[in-house]
Amino acid sequence: MNFKKLDIRKLLKEGVEPFLQIRKNVDLLKPGEGLAVIAPFLPSPLIEVLRSEKFETRVERSHDGSWTAYFWRDTVERT
Repeated sequence: MNFKKLDIRKLLKEGVEPFLQIRKNVDLLKPGEGLAVIAPFLPSPLIEVLRSEKFETRVERSHDGSWTAYFWRDTVERT
């Protein structure tokens, strides 16, 4: 899986709501691509929204205290 990175920490620091930028990046994902969102906190609402859209997710906490949330769609159809 190839993950595109989107660091939203600067946007948040500037007081910009990052959801539109995240949405734009998610909508541009091609099969085999995912999005890695780097945030200063665990982006629980974003995780819930994208899970409701059938995205898989995984989160990691970095040594600097930031979080990376990975989002992708499972390309294998299950029966």
